[in-house]
Amino acid sequence: MSVLSPSEHGFFSKERITARPGFNRWMIPPAALAVHLCIGQAYAFSVFNKPMTQLLGITKSAPGDWSLASLGWIFSLAITFLGLSAAFAGKWLEDVGPRKAMFTAACCFGGGFLIGAIGISLHQLWLVYLGYGIIGGIGLGIGYVSPVSTLIKWFPDKRGMATGMAIMGFGGGAFIASPLSVALMNHFHTATSVGVAQTFIFLGVVYFISMNIGAFAIRIPAPGWKPEGWTPPATQNAMITKNHVHIDQALKTPQFWLVWWALCLNVTGGIGVIGQASVMIQESFKGAVTPAAAAGFVGLLSLFNMLGRFFWSSASDYVGRKNTYYIFLALGAVLYFLVPGMGAAGNVALFVLFYVIIISMYGGGFSTVPAYLADLFGTRYVGGIHGRLLTAWAAGGIFGPVLVNYIRQYQVAHGVPASQAYTDTMHIMAVLLIIGFICNFFVRPVASHHHMSSEELAMDIQPAMATK
Repeated sequence: MSVLSPSEHGFFSKERITARPGFNRWMIPPAALAVHLCIGQAYAFSVFNKPMTQLLGITKSAPGDWSLASLGWIFSLAITFLGLSAAFAGKWLEDVGPRKAMFTAACCFGGGFLIGAIGISLHQLWLVYLGYGIIGGIGLGIGYVSPVSTLIKWFPDKRGMATGMAIMGFGGGAFIASPLSVALMNHFHTATSVGVAQTFIFLGVVYFISMNIGAFAIRIPAPGWKPEGWTPPATQNAMITKNHVHIDQALKTPQFWLVWWALCLNVTGGIGVIGQASVMIQESFKGAVTPAAAAGFVGLLSLFNMLGRFFWSSASDYVGRKNTYYIFLALGAVLYFLVPGMGAAGNVALFVLFYVIIISMYGGGFSTVPAYLADLFGTRYVGGIHGRLLTAWAAGGIFGPVLVNYIRQYQVAHGVPASQAYTDTMHIMAVLLIIGFICNFFVRPVASHHHMSSEELAMDIQPAMATK
């Protein structure tokens, strides 16, 4: 008689979280959101920067206080380790299942805040780097990819919409975290404390609890499950495979790298704009846009970043993932080319409109790509493949700000008025998106020799058994 080993039927095992017949699949998106709304706090980390330059001086920076430049590395480390952990933990995630991965993410992200709080209390910046930057960043990466493959398996009929709902949460987490963090710092502020350490402790505990609610609520469908009344389309879309590609084999396909570059180039443009949005609109319309109006522009971009994640990924269920990326890259290139002219003409309304559309497609690129990967590589390892593809995010996060900042700096240093300093940059962005469009054009169905055989798939899916 064969029996499961204790590790295979424990609280975190796939067997334990396999849904019973009649389970409502609409319980899964809220479980994913419970994680993504928490880790989306990363986009709001900048609210801590100024208070953390006044930990000693309280009302203003004092000798010995940390500089903004040194604090900037906290967020950079977090995003770097988000990409690294998503890439390297992907295969482990597929093996152990979403509950253990989401619990691990909760421990890392919540624990990162607590370690960071100790570093702030002791005024040891390296502890904040270690806590929020490294350990918290690992929690970000694991938490980001944990629900993706589960959502895709529960919603084979609405892959884009399902992943869009969760990844929208990552974009929207900052809307909760930013005002909450400011309110908490004001609440904990005293004559001897700016309230950052206490806020870190509060957020660490709350995020740990919330993420674990998602981890404990998550379920995976039983093998062979499909939505009631749904059958795969009789005419199979050539771009949607019925087969599966192993995570290690996916990296050997041209499709992976073509999609990698398409995402990277889409991210490069969007993240470059996000990083300089306030300065860019003020310099493009010198004297016509106040700092307060520029802050409103940044908020509007954040809103469309979030909404675009749901809108575009849902639309991809109807128009197809490849066609959706065509829109991102073609329309984006046109808008980047036209934006400088709107600045020169003094047309603030069209300038803002073009940028909110660009940023909606930036967010849409993130939420559509998991379903794109599932279409190409199957669902078995899509979470891990998605994690490895997110290295494109890390690369775009470097390319975008470097292009925007350094080209502008070079232009201004050579006598170009600040209002015109972004023209060449935006034209370069347009060219990059055209290159991305070409990459997307060459994406074809994955060749059959990359597919897992039925025997390999059966051995891979079946839990290890011990013979008694």
